Amino acid sequence: MWQKMLEKDRKRIKRKTHIRKVISGTPERPRMSVTRSNRALYIQIIDDSKGHTLASASTLEQELRNIKPTVEGAAQLGEIMGKRLLERNIKQVVFDRNGYLYHGCVKAMADGARKAGIQF
Repeated sequence: MWQKMLEKDRKRIKRKTHIRKVISGTPERPRMSVTRSNRALYIQIIDDSKGHTLASASTLEQELRNIKPTVEGAAQLGEIMGKRLLERNIKQVVFDRNGYLYHGCVKAMADGARKAGIQF
C-alpha cells in the first residue's frame, strides 16, 4: 500500500518538474500555482523573477473556512482568487497545475478564476 502511494507522489513530482522547466511567472504575467490536499485547497500567485508571492487564497483562511475541498468549493476559491487579482490589476496569469491532472478540483479552480475575468 505504501509503495503505491510513494509511486503516485513520485509520478506527480516528475510531472511537476517537467512542467516547471517551461512555465515561469513574470511581473506582467505571474504564475498561478494550485495545490490540493484532502483537507484544504491553496492558490498562490507568484512572480518568479523576484521570488515573491503576490497574492494567495486557501480554505484555511478564517473567512474561507466554510469552503469544502470539493469541486464546488474549488470553483468558489477560484472566483475569490480572481477577484483578488483584479483588485491588484492583474488580468493575465500562467496556470501551474503543480503536477496534478487537469480535472476535478484543479480544473474547477481554473474555471472559477476564468469566470472572474482572469485570462490564462
